[in-house]
Amino acid sequence: MRILALLPLVGLLGACGADTDIQRHRIAVFGTETTVTIRSSGTADTAAAVARVDRELQRLHRDWHAWEPGMLGDVNRAIAAGNPIALSPQAVRIIEQAARLERRSGGRFNPAIGRLLALWGFHASSLPEGPPPPSDEIERLVSLSPSMSDLDIRDGTLTSRNPAVQLDFGAYLKGVAVERALRILAEAGIENAIVNAGGDLGVIGTRGRRPWRAAVAHPDGEGGRFLGTVEVKAGEFVFTSGNYRRYRQNEGIRHGHILDPRDGYPADRVSSVTVIHDDGGEADAAATALTVAGPDEWLAVAAELGVVAVMRVEADGSIVVTPAMDSRVTWRDRPARLRVASLP
Repeated sequence: MRILALLPLVGLLGACGADTDIQRHRIAVFGTETTVTIRSSGTADTAAAVARVDRELQRLHRDWHAWEPGMLGDVNRAIAAGNPIALSPQAVRIIEQAARLERRSGGRFNPAIGRLLALWGFHASSLPEGPPPPSDEIERLVSLSPSMSDLDIRDGTLTSRNPAVQLDFGAYLKGVAVERALRILAEAGIENAIVNAGGDLGVIGTRGRRPWRAAVAHPDGEGGRFLGTVEVKAGEFVFTSGNYRRYRQNEGIRHGHILDPRDGYPADRVSSVTVIHDDGGEADAAATALTVAGPDEWLAVAAELGVVAVMRVEADGSIVVTPAMDSRVTWRDRPARLRVASLP
């Protein structure tokens, strides 16, 4: 699972100093630290609720990990062998929802390109090094056109028309997990909480008289720098996709882990994309799709995905925001190269 760029702890640390009823719980999952921050909810058993969240996140991590043994590995082996495989109702929902998002994004978000990701060395816990894979091997995998549309699910059983499909939900599952964690907390009677999974977050309620706040990290990642802060309203999710935390390096050149499914190469024209949306999985997928999308197409893709609040930091350091995002950001230092662009 990729580690993303939003660092809401900057805002939360300030909140905890002023609010004595804030509790913070840390969970090691998804290859990073997930922080569950709760503002006291009276008689709710917060410890039991967090324990439930922990169990659910660990289960999701085991089931959907792209390269370790688990349910997703079983699915990918069945696809490669041309065999049918039975799925749980939850797995069916996740796969079908991801397939719809692939269609709506015009294929810029595509969880079926696991073989390409593995070829680039991103199916490993450590960062890959060395030159890019051979261009003919990249072109061969792209020519096989793996897509979620190759999958067929009937009566809970999955089959695939394309053995080149290898599923990797690293750009979607974390959003599903954060949303599921918040639902568990709400079911336990907790009204005010924020779940931050390695930089991607969602919230319920408020932190008191004000909304929860998150700080958007600077793409250079140095010294805890951040571009600005956003207020996060109840039921919202803030997700960032960036190429500067996970990459393949060769002779000082970094190739980011977010691949364009259309040509098989890293989407290196963008440093990061941050979105605010009311659905966790869609926010996660949209951040990836809008990183892949070119400078002349991403606004149309955002409109098709129904995401109106977007910040896009280009590789040259310039920043483009939609009006909805511009109205939400409090800049630390207003960027010199900032442009506001409207959705079509």
